[in-house]
Amino acid sequence: MALLNFKKRDAAPATAGLDVEAFLQGYSIEVMPRTAEKVEDFSAILPAGTRVYIAHIEGTPIEDMVATARRIAGEGYDVMPHFPARIIPDAATLADWIARYQGEAGVDQALLLAGGVKEPVGAFHSSMQLMETGLFDKAGFKRLHVAGHPEGNRDIDPDGSDWNVSEALQWKQKFSERTDAAMAIATQFAFEAQPVIAWVDRLAREGIALPVHIGIAGPAKLQTLIKFAIACGVGPSLKVLQRRAMDVTKLVLPYEPTDVVAALAAHKAANPAFGIEQVHFFPLGGIKTCAAWARDNGGAAAQPMRASA
Repeated sequence: MALLNFKKRDAAPATAGLDVEAFLQGYSIEVMPRTAEKVEDFSAILPAGTRVYIAHIEGTPIEDMVATARRIAGEGYDVMPHFPARIIPDAATLADWIARYQGEAGVDQALLLAGGVKEPVGAFHSSMQLMETGLFDKAGFKRLHVAGHPEGNRDIDPDGSDWNVSEALQWKQKFSERTDAAMAIATQFAFEAQPVIAWVDRLAREGIALPVHIGIAGPAKLQTLIKFAIACGVGPSLKVLQRRAMDVTKLVLPYEPTDVVAALAAHKAANPAFGIEQVHFFPLGGIKTCAAWARDNGGAAAQPMRASA
């Protein structure tokens, strides 16, 4: 299958361009307080209605997180802050964070994850424990997303298997069936389509019906991407970057996710029931750069929110 080269649009089949455009509709993007500060006006770079995740890195004061959420929500965007279990000391703190986000920024959705620290600071070590508190339901949160790992996660499965990850997703599927909150799986980024396709198909076979919001690394310098990929535990698809690093003609050129997006878009177009529902961008090379790439490759106004999204 020929992949797109958007710099030479006449070289790509018209249907391929339409597939990518459809695939990018309603994409979401991730920011941190310090990266959000570099954006003067989100409405100048993001489509109206875009969901903006706010990553909570260990050591970031909750005041900074809430202020960022308030600012972005005030510009008209759906805000989804991270709640990393391992940096939340207790249920009282969790309740306080929920109340602050809700009261000061009108937040009613969250990404729940274990978090990247090895040792929990308190009682929580998994997103499932956060969900079991019932605090998000009590606060009336309408949307809860959970993390997914198409290429596994050695923090969760040190032996290289995906047994624990799979068991956790089964639990979350059952949780979704007994709650009113809309749920989805927001995944780690990958650089190759085939492992992602195989993983999503496997979820379907195992009865996990949560829609997948596939993580895609935005345009960035190759060295930057390799650093983040290793730190985040990206699996076999890391070889895509390693091969590129060995090609002197490509080493100095910024990476763009054109190939992986085009391949996933083509698969989705050919298989409409395929479990990927939206794209979630990690703007590792900058929010403005990522938003521009999405716009130039067909990402337009966000679609109306769907019940299963």
